[in-house]
Amino acid sequence: MPPSRGLAHRARRYAKAAADATLGWLAVGTLRLLRATNRKRMADFSGRVMRALGPRLKEHGIGRANLVAAFPEKSPAEIDDILDGVWDNLGRVAAELAHIDRLQILDPDPHDLGDILYTPQVYERFQQLRTDGKPALIFAAHLANWELPALVASKYRLDTTVLYRRPNIGAVSDAVIKIRQGSMGTLVATGLDAPVKLGRVLEAGGHVAMLVDQYYVNGVDVTFFGRRCKANPFIARLARHIDCPIHGTRMVRLPDRHRFRADLTEAIEPVRDADGRIDIAGTMQAITSVIEGWVREHPEQWLWVHRRWR
Repeated sequence: MPPSRGLAHRARRYAKAAADATLGWLAVGTLRLLRATNRKRMADFSGRVMRALGPRLKEHGIGRANLVAAFPEKSPAEIDDILDGVWDNLGRVAAELAHIDRLQILDPDPHDLGDILYTPQVYERFQQLRTDGKPALIFAAHLANWELPALVASKYRLDTTVLYRRPNIGAVSDAVIKIRQGSMGTLVATGLDAPVKLGRVLEAGGHVAMLVDQYYVNGVDVTFFGRRCKANPFIARLARHIDCPIHGTRMVRLPDRHRFRADLTEAIEPVRDADGRIDIAGTMQAITSVIEGWVREHPEQWLWVHRRWR
């Protein structure tokens, strides 16, 4: 490499490192500032900011196109209302992340005084999952505040390992992990060694949880809101390797917008081939259909601004 090109390469590398360090410092400072504020007031403020800012972002157009294709029967005004809720929810999630370890889950909670509520049926399913001594897979989607199911599992001592995507900026990653650790179970970052680590957790009788509703370039074809898209088959492959129950979990943001209801499904029956083995694509379709049902119930709480269909 000529000296001039080498110098330019090093300069770009140093510039990127400096930019990442600056962004990381800002992110850490923002999280610390948010932790010093009142969670509900900051969530209200963040929701208002994102409702104003979101329509100016290119993702707003992505969200609108996705919603028009998914709900052709809805009027432009109805689409606008959903998008307004999407941005409001995203602003609240950002504010809530800094306080995630402080949300209250009461046991029992007969008067619904906690921040995260649950029905008796969900409580029974959860206790069975916790005490049956069997491995299980748990899927979730980017609905309401998608960080909270792991918090519930940790507070109720459900042995859970959560697959997560590490932020690209190291300082941001460290700050987020610091908040999550101790309140969200064991964390395993996506990577080449993740299948081995998670397989061992299941073999030992543990529980593995992951988000499954985003586009995955090497995924299997599924139908979501009447259109084909790619789904990450990882959870179905783990189920084929360790034949164990698959459950779905979600949070629903309640009308006051500060509290949530936790849901846990009964075991989802996987699709099997003629030899009785779990069919990867069929099982991912079954999971995707559950998620579609959730999104149809509360479309304003899902991440429509993601390019799910490509």
